Amino acid sequence: MTAATSWTWEYDGYEPADERLRESLCTLGNGYFATRGAFPECVADEVHYPGTYAAGCYNRLTSDVAGHSVENEDMVNLPNWLALRFRRPGGRWLTPDTATVLDHRQVLHLDSGMMERVTRYALAEGKALFVRQQRFVGMADPHLAVLRTEFTAEGFAGALDVEAALDGGVTNSGVARYRDLDGHHLTHVHTGSSAPDTVWLRCRTRTSDIRIGMAARLTADVPVTERLEVSRAVQRIHLDLTPGRTATVDKTVALHTSHDPAISDPLDAAVDRVDAASGFDDLLKAHRTAWDQLWRRAEIDVPGAAGRILRLHLFHVLQTLSPHTADLDVGVPARGLHGEAYRGHVFWDELFVLPYLNLHFPEVSRALLGYRHRRLDQARAAARATGRRGALYPWQSGSDGREETQELHLNPRSGRWLPDHSRLQHHVGSAIAYNVWRYCEATGDAEFLHTKGAEMLLQIARYWADSAVYDEGLGRYRIQGVVGPDEYHDAYPDAKLPGLDDNAYTNVTAAWVLTRTLEVLRALPEPRRRELLERTGLDGGEREHWDEVSRTLHVPFHGGVISQFEGYGDLAELDWDGYRKRYGDIRRLDRILEAEGDTVNRYQASKQADVLMLGYLFSPAELQEIFSRLGHRLDQDTWRRTVDYYLRRTSHGSTLSGLVHGWVLARARRAEAWTFCQEALRGDIADLQGGTTGEGIHLGAMAGTLDLVQRGLTGLATSGGALCLDPVPLPELSSYGFAIHYLGHWGIQLRLEHGRLEITVPPSDLDPIDVRLPDRSVSVQPGEMRRLMLPG
Repeated sequence: MTAATSWTWEYDGYEPADERLRESLCTLGNGYFATRGAFPECVADEVHYPGTYAAGCYNRLTSDVAGHSVENEDMVNLPNWLALRFRRPGGRWLTPDTATVLDHRQVLHLDSGMMERVTRYALAEGKALFVRQQRFVGMADPHLAVLRTEFTAEGFAGALDVEAALDGGVTNSGVARYRDLDGHHLTHVHTGSSAPDTVWLRCRTRTSDIRIGMAARLTADVPVTERLEVSRAVQRIHLDLTPGRTATVDKTVALHTSHDPAISDPLDAAVDRVDAASGFDDLLKAHRTAWDQLWRRAEIDVPGAAGRILRLHLFHVLQTLSPHTADLDVGVPARGLHGEAYRGHVFWDELFVLPYLNLHFPEVSRALLGYRHRRLDQARAAARATGRRGALYPWQSGSDGREETQELHLNPRSGRWLPDHSRLQHHVGSAIAYNVWRYCEATGDAEFLHTKGAEMLLQIARYWADSAVYDEGLGRYRIQGVVGPDEYHDAYPDAKLPGLDDNAYTNVTAAWVLTRTLEVLRALPEPRRRELLERTGLDGGEREHWDEVSRTLHVPFHGGVISQFEGYGDLAELDWDGYRKRYGDIRRLDRILEAEGDTVNRYQASKQADVLMLGYLFSPAELQEIFSRLGHRLDQDTWRRTVDYYLRRTSHGSTLSGLVHGWVLARARRAEAWTFCQEALRGDIADLQGGTTGEGIHLGAMAGTLDLVQRGLTGLATSGGALCLDPVPLPELSSYGFAIHYLGHWGIQLRLEHGRLEITVPPSDLDPIDVRLPDRSVSVQPGEMRRLMLPG
């Protein structure tokens, strides 16, 4: 990566080993679909992977793995619209792997959502071909994508053959460890043409039967010919190049699927859209305007290298979850629309994403919560299957809300397929409840809280209350047989059955859900409360039980710290220095130990923040209140000891780990906070997890770093109809600003600089904003700017 402006991300030179990483970080999307930043002239191989993914487009296949039939649902790699290759007549097609690259530069323009690529290919006898490409995936029209290619001859005059295609012969093969699984998701591929310069391709997914239509228009100053193959619609042109004169070829593509509203047939819609599309310049102008509007709504101003990375993170969040997403039935894909890792599934990553979106794109947050509500019946069915009432949301969700977590996973270090028990992470339900609550706090959306929100909260709370088992000896309720956020520990040593008892994070968040749900039920308008109670059969006795459980759930302690789960303190200590000396990078300690014939279940060693996640979700005052309700005193010394204890025993095998630790340490141990903040910032750009970013970016970590600035360092909370602020100044980040949308006010500007808070509320006829600081409260009128000195 080379030096660049704060609005560009640049790479110089062609490096095959880095290509997958660059493709992920140069992905272009619009919340409806996205395409990786691959060379158009290259096909999928070990170096290149030109994947295209539409939000919510899944397909389910069954594969034979290690003698077992394994069913997986994947986000489908759609036909490759990007394909465009070129050569001298009779010569080989030019690619960076088959020809000499004299110069190469790739620039991602964040402000305009466009990627520019410049490459000089060496030809025979001192000749060269200069290729410049610009591409974008339309933010103004989410069904369009455009590729402009400019060819300039250097030192020669002669012909150049150009071939563009829509390629339906693609598979899901972007993740090496999944390649033993069936990746052939597309079937019934047909091609055709609708005009002299337009070809089309249609296909469908094999089991979900999603119909896909693509159309491409090729524009040049010379005639276009076509060749229709079984799975490829090919267009060809013959250019006569002269030195110093540039020949331009524009490829405009439209994509529709049968999931789209207000269309009858995806192919007809794609052909009509590409026929009606204007030229490159007009499309780019509209696209830039749409991006300008997004940047205004999501404005963030952080100086230096950190600010540049944060802008890249914001760019990828907006490409995955834009206002266009609000029209779709989709969740938050943990790896964005950038690759095939995690099979495009929806985990709990919305826990790290929605708090940021709530204050910028609340309509997107509401739509993402709608995805969860539409799958509430499926979650209730999952709870019934375990003999419990309420809603048990899946750890991994896809198209219809059933549990998509694989039953086996591959350890690439040992080559063994192992049982996967991560579906026991039932705490995903608490994450959904938390997001409902925080969204409604930030937006004042009482209608959502009183309807869909209350329904989800009630059923999640009901599941937790039904899961709690009273222990006479302890005099408390317990939740048993679960897995916490740590993920490394999925069973006790030598246990025959998976699962752990009384995971502190699970129990504390369950108690919080029960408490908040009872609060919501009390606050509901009487007609609505009566409707909800009648439909769910919730009676006073059940609510009394919830209150009891919310006060008496067991939270284990050992040695003056909160235990990650019951018995954690009895596990063996790991030789951390010895393993670091032997292996260097031990982030994936679970794989290392399994390959040695050992298991992390025997050790006090965590993959990522587990207990400390509580400090991410709740402010110190909130956390003390929750523990007090549970009958425990959580003072600052106990929390600091807990932070220190787990910090020494965490391998940070997740990109979320540095984020959470940076957030927690900003208040608990400020001197070390920036180290973890930097790890969170660099997680994807430096591929700290070792090859994972090339399979798709980590959306939760990217959004979480934005929220670290927005809420973590400012202590910003939306509570009781006020903006509460309790800033934590870090010397490395002492000056920054951002804009938020709060209670109908668009573009509230906040800037913190050297112990001073500046807040500007744009003119409107809305009520003033109440701002609460630790030592005072002020009211800021619309059209007013206030400067407030912060407590020392």
